Amino acid sequence: MHKKIPAAGMIGLTSLVLILGVGAGVRMSIVRAEPQDMGMRSRGMGGPSMRDPGMYAPGPPRDERAYRSPFDLAFSPDGRLLAVSDRTARCLYVFDARTNDLARTIPLRGRPSGLAWASPDKVAVCEYDAGTVAEVDATTGQVSRRFFVGPKPIGVGIAVRKGLLVVCDFGLHTVSIVDLKTAALRASVPAGRYPHCVAITPDERTAVIANLLPSGSAAEHASTSLVSLIDLDGGTKIADVPLPDNSANVRQVRISPDGRWAYLVHTRGRTMLPTTQLDRGWVNTNAMSIIDLAAGSEKGRSGLYSSTKSPGSISLKNRDDGTSDTRPGFEGEESKKEILPPQSRPDLPFSDPPRATPELYATVLLDTVTEGAADPWGIALSPDGTAAWISLAGAHQIARIELARLHDLLGGRGDQGPKPDSTATDATTIWREIQEDPTKRAQLSYHLSALYAAGLMSRTPIAAQGPRSIAISPDGGQLVVASYFSGEVLVVDPNRCQIVKRIGLGPQPAPDVVRHGEFVFHDGRHSFQSWLSCASCHPDGRADGMNWDLLNDGIGNPKNTHSLLWSHRTPPLMSLGIRENMEEATQKGFQFIQFREVEEGDLNAVRAYLRSLEPEPSPHLVNGSLSDKARKGRQIFESHQVGCSACHPAPLFTTLKTYDVGTRSTLDRSGAFDTPTLVETWRTAPYLHDGSAVALKDVMTTKNPGDKHGRTSHLSEEEIDALVEYLLSL
Repeated sequence: MHKKIPAAGMIGLTSLVLILGVGAGVRMSIVRAEPQDMGMRSRGMGGPSMRDPGMYAPGPPRDERAYRSPFDLAFSPDGRLLAVSDRTARCLYVFDARTNDLARTIPLRGRPSGLAWASPDKVAVCEYDAGTVAEVDATTGQVSRRFFVGPKPIGVGIAVRKGLLVVCDFGLHTVSIVDLKTAALRASVPAGRYPHCVAITPDERTAVIANLLPSGSAAEHASTSLVSLIDLDGGTKIADVPLPDNSANVRQVRISPDGRWAYLVHTRGRTMLPTTQLDRGWVNTNAMSIIDLAAGSEKGRSGLYSSTKSPGSISLKNRDDGTSDTRPGFEGEESKKEILPPQSRPDLPFSDPPRATPELYATVLLDTVTEGAADPWGIALSPDGTAAWISLAGAHQIARIELARLHDLLGGRGDQGPKPDSTATDATTIWREIQEDPTKRAQLSYHLSALYAAGLMSRTPIAAQGPRSIAISPDGGQLVVASYFSGEVLVVDPNRCQIVKRIGLGPQPAPDVVRHGEFVFHDGRHSFQSWLSCASCHPDGRADGMNWDLLNDGIGNPKNTHSLLWSHRTPPLMSLGIRENMEEATQKGFQFIQFREVEEGDLNAVRAYLRSLEPEPSPHLVNGSLSDKARKGRQIFESHQVGCSACHPAPLFTTLKTYDVGTRSTLDRSGAFDTPTLVETWRTAPYLHDGSAVALKDVMTTKNPGDKHGRTSHLSEEEIDALVEYLLSL
């Protein structure tokens, strides 16, 4: 069956080939005191496994701390210092930003993650899995205090003038707002699924939260990641702004200097299509989305600021009161004048304008027709907001976007002329259509090469191994990139996107087979035209929460992505048990999902990486142990009256068999599905083979007609809640 060839700039394929023969058919408190040890996870109790777990036991313990792996980085407000968190070496580095010399190395707890500066000398760093945010004095190298904010802090922002610490808890899906002066918890606000990064608007009224993975049922096409906006004054959620359907892997967010726009980078799966090929973004595309934070308000209609550039500075004139502020420009010397928005300036009357209704403004693709931009990770904005740099972690490139011209074209203004050597004629047509009707910018999320064809984007390969977090100095003269696998910080020329200096974080041993496998797993070059990597669908080796129509069991029956944790211990694999073991599934995944024949050495390295994955402690444990509620849930789980442990016995929490538990949908050819492990159930939503159960409670109630999936209909609501608490603690 053949399809009509689409226009060059559109996502599509020249012919659809059906390869049906591919497969075999807590309440939180904030304290200044040292936190209690979070401890190790409880493995639970239960009957013996149906197979000897020793057959699939992990290898000897491996110390990852020998490797340097920069996770996040940021310049101090005055540009003197550069802070870098290290996920595996478990420390914070402080560099002199002028000389790039290492000034301090500060050991930290847990796995250091996101960071933010509170002042030119103080930096806050998330200590993931230690349950704390460390406040570090960058001049002395001492941890001055720790905030106990919940088990898995991963992203942090600081409203400096208001004295507020804003922390994303990855495991509990919440955002904590903490008073920096008193260390008191102001509010705990529900976010989307796995809040990952936070940015604070210049007026410090709003925190913008990037949530990593989609919310809602994967069986619904509109499932997507949300961008949560939180009112920092009231400690409440303003809105959840959905990204385009099936967007995921949202790891970083930046806000324009005028506070009008939020920029995020992410992947976008084309989950309605069978995975017959990767060409032209058929399975996955990579994008930047822009959220209008002032939509519907007077500022949104007029623009928050008018801006003019002068040598060395940007003058921002507020259209409401006529006052001007000057901030450091992309060139020249740094201005000494502090910038305060009108409602925060002491010389102006305090008057909060009415809240706007934020909305998705546009989504543009970072791919071209013949080359994907696998795994966009970090984004940095120039001090004047006219340019953006994006790290393409899977493609090992830096993309530069001309934001000023992009906004002109998105608003139907400016020259939409094509790049002279461009052949993507349809991509230039869309800009002419937007000029006639700006609402057509919504179609940009389907247009490959639109940025490139209009001369708005350049992509530069860099000699990096997994470029991730990215930041620019306050004067705009220095761009730095965290090269995760090489253990370096790369100093990059912002104009040419060329590396000018490599800063090693310390001795970096040659990668062992696990480290090499982790690199291959995250390397988009191991897929056709770098459209995606293994990690695009399996972030951290887990699951993206979306449904995909893989061809190993036919076509037209999409199923939810499985976590790869313990995949070597819980065969067979896939929802229908199509793959006999992890080794086979790995090889077939490269061959029929990424459309690459991978060398045996790389295959074996990826397999070693998957074997090395170990469960993280559940965020629902209390000091490393089951809560009273979870212990009651364990009794229910193990009771013969309910029968959960009959199919999910410890320690693997699976019998390694398939069962028909009444969850067959109209798209399924049979009703028997593989029994998944329940380990790390706290991070595998949505549930069931089709991702139709948003919460575990749904699995036991609305999704369990006739008690085929455990006898739960007689349980009280309190008992159901206890059972859910136990499962979330595994």
